[in-house]
Amino acid sequence: MKPGSVACVVLLLVWLSPLGAQQLLDRIVARVNGVPVTLTDVKAAIALGIVVAPESAAIEQLIDRQLVLNEVARFVPPEPAAAAVAVETGLLMTQAGAKLPEAMATTGIDETRIREIARENLRIQAYLNQRFGVNVQLTEEEVAQYYRIHPEEFTRRGTLMPFTEAEPLARERASAERRALTVAQWMRDLRGRAEISIPVSKF
Repeated sequence: MKPGSVACVVLLLVWLSPLGAQQLLDRIVARVNGVPVTLTDVKAAIALGIVVAPESAAIEQLIDRQLVLNEVARFVPPEPAAAAVAVETGLLMTQAGAKLPEAMATTGIDETRIREIARENLRIQAYLNQRFGVNVQLTEEEVAQYYRIHPEEFTRRGTLMPFTEAEPLARERASAERRALTVAQWMRDLRGRAEISIPVSKF
C-alpha cells in the first residue's frame, strides 16, 4: 500500500456532526449509535473533498467518521493550535474551490462550520497518532519483504534500486502500510460494536 493510499485511509476518517442552526429540507441516510447522518452532510462532505462520491460510498465514510469522533470524545486528544485550524480550514475551502458557494447555499454549511470541521480533522489525526503512533517499528526482514513484494515502487527508469538505497523509502512505506492495516482492523471492530442503520431507500 502506497503513502497516498494510507493518507486516503486516514483522510477518509475525517467528517461529520450537525450542520448548525440553519434548518434545511433534508433526509436521514444513516444513523450511527442514534446520531443521524443526513443527505446534506453527505453533499457538504463531498464538496469539501473529505469523502468521495458516489453518495453510497460517502455515507459509509461518514459512518466511519462518526464512530471515530465518538472515540475522540471519550479520550480527548490535545486541542489543536488556532494556527493549525486556520491552515486546515484553508485547505478545506481550497478543495471545494469554485463549488464552495453552491455547497454553502445548498447544504447550509458556513465558514464557522468549516472551521469546526477543520478542528475535528486535526483532533482525529492527533487521536490516531496518539493511539497508533506515527511510525510503526519494523524488523529488517519486514522491510526487505515489502521491498521484494513491491518492486514497482522502487524502480527508476526501468531499473530496480538496490535494497541498500531503497531501504529508507521501503521502511517508510512498509510502516505506513502496517499502520493503515491496524487502523482498518480497529475500524471494523468499532463497526462491530456499533448500532448502525441505513434506510433501504436512500436516494
